[in-house]
Amino acid sequence: MSDTRSDGELLRAVAADADRRAFEELYRRYAPWLRARLRGRCADVGVVDDVVQETFLAVWRGKARYREEGDVAGWLWRIGSRRLVDALRGDGARGRLRQALARLRHRDEVSAEERVLAGVEHGDLAGALVRLSPELRAVLQATVIDGLTTREAAVLLGIPPGTVKTRAMRARKQLREALA
Repeated sequence: MSDTRSDGELLRAVAADADRRAFEELYRRYAPWLRARLRGRCADVGVVDDVVQETFLAVWRGKARYREEGDVAGWLWRIGSRRLVDALRGDGARGRLRQALARLRHRDEVSAEERVLAGVEHGDLAGALVRLSPELRAVLQATVIDGLTTREAAVLLGIPPGTVKTRAMRARKQLREALA
């Protein structure tokens, strides 16, 4: 019976054999407790639920190893509390960015993106881009428009990374000169 196994036996079964029943029993024993503890630190139920899932996922995947020191609850708490801090740090930055973007969205002025797109379609930038060689335009497309890294653009275009960098530098220089 899985109900009679100790916490240590359950963890060893999960680690050694990927025993799903042992994992489910461990989850049933500790997920409600961990969720309640984390709720004392974070009022966002969604974040807490995600952290509990991430905590147990780390146990299942073997990323968190119990060394049989101390109790299992304390070990799970350390994993969960660290994951909560990480989640709150990430959410804090994302939250501030969302708020800033929301404030900007409600302004009546044209966004920078809209100005650039209008320039590409109707302004001097469109003409300057057309005058670039196809090789330089391809590098700009890959690195600026598609957001690829130099290495990714090199693979996509079938050229060395150094050539991508050189072409990007030449394209920017030619655009600056054309738009000055």
